[in-house]
Amino acid sequence: MKKIILTAVVALVTFSCQQNKIAFVDNTKLINEYQEKIDIEAKYKTKIETFDKKTDSLSKAFQSEAQSFESEAKSLPQAKAQEKYNALLQKRQMMGQQLQMEEQQLSQESQKEIDSLIKKVRSFVQDYGKKQGYTFVLGSNDAGSVLYGEESKDITSEVLKALNDDYKAK
Repeated sequence: MKKIILTAVVALVTFSCQQNKIAFVDNTKLINEYQEKIDIEAKYKTKIETFDKKTDSLSKAFQSEAQSFESEAKSLPQAKAQEKYNALLQKRQMMGQQLQMEEQQLSQESQKEIDSLIKKVRSFVQDYGKKQGYTFVLGSNDAGSVLYGEESKDITSEVLKALNDDYKAK
C-alpha cells in the first residue's frame, strides 16, 4: 500500500513539474538593447549636449565679464568697485542656480521616461509569457536573481525581438 501511495505521489509530482514551463530573461540585456531605450538615450544625449554648450557659453561670457571687471576695478573708487563686484557675484550665483535647476529638470524628465519604459517592458514580458504558455518567466541580472539557467531556457533574444518589433510597429 505504501509503495502505491509513494508511486502515486512521485507520479503526481513528476506530472505537475512537467506542466510548469519556465524560462528567464536577462533584464540588463533586455533593457539596454531595447530600441526605445536607445532612442530615449539618444534624445537625452542631444539635450545634454545642448545644455553643456549653453553652460559653456554662459561660463565664457561670465569669465569675460569678470575679466573686464578686474581691469575696470583698478580705476574705480573702492565703494563702486565693491558694488560691481557684489552684483557680479550675485549674477554668478543666480546663473549657477538656474543651470542647476535646468540640469535637475532634465535629469528628472529622463528618469521619468526610463521608469515608464521599465514598467512597459515588465508588462510586455508578462503578456509575452502568458501568450507563450509560460508558468514563470524569471528575471536574471547582476544582483543574482537567477544564478544559473540552462541556455535553452533563456528567452531574452526572443522577447527582445518581439519587444523591438512591437515598438517599430507603433
